[in-house]
Amino acid sequence: MAGVGSIGLSALAAILVAAGFLGATPASAAYTEVLWTWIDVAGFKPQIAFYLDAMSLVMILVVTCVGFLIHIYAAEFMAEDEGFTRYFGYMNLFVASMITLLLANNLLLLMLGWEGVGLCSFLLVGFWYREPANGAAARKAFILTRVGDTAMLIGLYLLFTRLGTLQIQDLMQRASEQWQPGSAYAVAAAFLLLGGAVGKSAQLPLQVWLPDAMAGPTPTSALLHAATMVTAGVYLIARTHVLFSLAPAAQTAVGIIGAATLLLAGFSALTQHDIKRVLAYSTMSQIGYMFLALGVGAWQAAMFHFMTHAFFKALLFLGAGVIINAVDEEHSMFRVGGLRKELPVAFWTFLIAGCSLAGLPFITAGFFSKDLIIWNAWSAPNGHPGFWIAGMAGAFLTSLYTFRLIFRVFFGPLGIPVTKRPGYAMTVPLVLLAFLSVVGGYLKRPLLGFLNSVLPPTIEAHAGGLTEGSSQAVAAVLFLVGLYFAYLFHLQKRGLADVLVANSTGRVFDRWWFTGWGFDWIYDKAFVQPFVWISQINKGDFIDSFYTGVARLSEVLYRGLSATETGRVRWYMAAMAAGAVLFVAVVLFL
Repeated sequence: MAGVGSIGLSALAAILVAAGFLGATPASAAYTEVLWTWIDVAGFKPQIAFYLDAMSLVMILVVTCVGFLIHIYAAEFMAEDEGFTRYFGYMNLFVASMITLLLANNLLLLMLGWEGVGLCSFLLVGFWYREPANGAAARKAFILTRVGDTAMLIGLYLLFTRLGTLQIQDLMQRASEQWQPGSAYAVAAAFLLLGGAVGKSAQLPLQVWLPDAMAGPTPTSALLHAATMVTAGVYLIARTHVLFSLAPAAQTAVGIIGAATLLLAGFSALTQHDIKRVLAYSTMSQIGYMFLALGVGAWQAAMFHFMTHAFFKALLFLGAGVIINAVDEEHSMFRVGGLRKELPVAFWTFLIAGCSLAGLPFITAGFFSKDLIIWNAWSAPNGHPGFWIAGMAGAFLTSLYTFRLIFRVFFGPLGIPVTKRPGYAMTVPLVLLAFLSVVGGYLKRPLLGFLNSVLPPTIEAHAGGLTEGSSQAVAAVLFLVGLYFAYLFHLQKRGLADVLVANSTGRVFDRWWFTGWGFDWIYDKAFVQPFVWISQINKGDFIDSFYTGVARLSEVLYRGLSATETGRVRWYMAAMAAGAVLFVAVVLFL
């Protein structure tokens, strides 16, 4: 099939490029391929050109290889859907847009890929558009991300007008040469790019679109969360890290946004019933960890967590698709249960992915990458104990909501009977991703060393009595504590979970977190309802009234002037004589 095969060939090409890159060149090498000049206007000459270095190579390997496994899965998952061909057209365009974004050598071409993934998210989230809720979710995702993109476009304009280029490498060099740390231009540009990043990566305050984006087919969710759109903001900040280093206020804001988002999303995940919405809030939280790493200057740790997160998050969503398909499209974890023996492959692979997400100590990939971020949140030059505490709290919440989901879905009495079992096209990708979710963590040292040529290594500036080993020990204890409470409340004594929300205080917090801390309500009151009110008042559109008035005036003048066209020569001569007399009088007396 062309849809799957094209991504498979892309993955193969990426692997061959990586082999040549590693085997024949020094790690510091970078390649630029210029295809043609895109625009040439008044000194503005962006090119269609691609730039390959260690960071973009790691990114495209993850995007193409994980994307290929998701496409194989989708071939079976979507086999009976009437929009099968259209779906793979959108999915291929999604991957192509992400690769363009990653390989672009200038910010304008990057913006083309950036908007491409935004378009594809709209098309795929609203793929089943006959359901009004799906269309609403697609529009919400599109509009919210456009808010951030507007800020980003202004940032690109600022960078070009002040530095004279959008070519990324030249831009970073000129910024470091012409702008001092803390420069107003550097701070403004960094904050504007951050606006685009928080929109695309669903971070505060533009995070509300991501949970609703679960309306699309499950393979779309896997691709969106694991390998494409939501990681674009992380890549943008890492790629322009020189600019953020020149803007300490903006870089600190990145860390604060990441810490706040990972906690907000973690609490919200604790209250969700829909399996996919739990995973959506989980993605928001894990991207928060990446932003936290970027904010403290742990650039390589952020990219490492991007890689491991792609493996286990793709696996979690694909496993969720198997579960939902098997129980007649039921999404609620409280209506299913006991699927451990009914879907053994899904259970074991989902368990591995869940352990990696929660950070099973010293075994899973997620532990190695997340623990590195938490340690750097303390020890990095821009680290702070508050960031470390937020990271640890997030680790506890992650363990709690992950095993809450696992215990509710796979253990306890059987809920809805299994009516459909997955074939090989859906199970083989699960097994391969489960393998990567374990061994990916052991790539820590070679990956960080490989990225040294692009991203500065993190220097431990202030340990303050805390060691990396003791930080790992605390994270391991919190993993076990979260696991214990999940076991207690959601397997051993399930009634205790109901007791927590039985009183008024518990109900308030449960509802508050369930609705994403009320951000949708705030935005509805602050933006949507006032806009609707103004639209109702201005039904006739006063702008149209102006142009309608011009048209009416023209019509009146036409009728007045046409009345003078009588065809009678004596009236024409009399008018000409009167005009001549009037003209002479004006000339003589003025």
